[in-house]
Amino acid sequence: MTQKTSRRDWLRTAAVLSVAGATAASSRTAYAARDPRWNDTITKGLNWLSRTQSSRGQWNTQAYPTALAALAGTAMISSGSTTTQGPYAKEIARAADYLISKSRDNGLIGDPQSDPRYTYGHGFSMLFLSQVLGEEGLLDRREELVEVLSKAVEFSGNAQTAAGGWGYVSAREGNDFDEGSTTITQVQGLRGCRNAGIPVSAEVITKAKEYIYECKNPDGGISYSSRQKGSSRPAITAAALAALYNAGDYDSEHVPEMLAYAKESLHDISDSTRAFGHWHYTYLYYSQVVYRQGDELWTTFRDRLYDRIVSEQRPDGFWEGQIHPVYVTACNLIMLQLDRGYLPIYQR
Repeated sequence: MTQKTSRRDWLRTAAVLSVAGATAASSRTAYAARDPRWNDTITKGLNWLSRTQSSRGQWNTQAYPTALAALAGTAMISSGSTTTQGPYAKEIARAADYLISKSRDNGLIGDPQSDPRYTYGHGFSMLFLSQVLGEEGLLDRREELVEVLSKAVEFSGNAQTAAGGWGYVSAREGNDFDEGSTTITQVQGLRGCRNAGIPVSAEVITKAKEYIYECKNPDGGISYSSRQKGSSRPAITAAALAALYNAGDYDSEHVPEMLAYAKESLHDISDSTRAFGHWHYTYLYYSQVVYRQGDELWTTFRDRLYDRIVSEQRPDGFWEGQIHPVYVTACNLIMLQLDRGYLPIYQR
């Protein structure tokens, strides 16, 4: 048995079987309680992504082609397939090839000429390719991924603003403007790279955490930008929490206040949460936050979230919403597969 297969089997065993004590028993019970309908929904969604992928590895979308390819690839690798194994191996390999082809000499993964918000694609690409690297067994392929990701990490560091965040473009090109959502994509992408063995500057991560705390309001929520403080944003607050957890910051004095704000705003999953905008972005991150709290909070929230997602799937397997069906479908599939526990970036 190869090392890659052994690791996959270990992750599945850890998610399903008890190893010792109440924590393992809780995890086993929570995973065993998954509704079979959710797995059918996942398969339909993944098959739709497979059918709509181009032969070059991307999805033919006008907006955010790099970001959507990375998110769709992340949804597929969340299923347990890798670039060489599983029903979606070919699609994952194609997506990885496409994103590698978008790597530029300065380290940016994306196309600044056609994408005015290229840092989204750069961050999501780092996250996806770092997960691919963790499962890649071919030496020459690993070397290629290491080179691309090492340059990508360097680009992110150079693109960081003086305040510690990131904007839609690099700090130099964007007059040092930053905002919360792009900052989160960089932090998660950098954490994925670090987990995969790519060196990441501790100073860059420290500045990013300080940026998030500087944007925190008295109510515990996070503002849109270091330059536009005032009203708290539930979506950015949830994303910021997920990024802080990825950065290993569980014990900061700020985290409980942020978590309380996010729970009050988002945990009910009522229709009123749609008023915040970007529903799928919001719950892509808030679901990660809740999952890391443990099964006592996660299972009841998961059941309500997943049932809603299942109810909104179109007969062909995709979902509709803001940005593009590929984006919404990828976000929903990542959420639906969180407690499968395959990807290190999303594990507890």
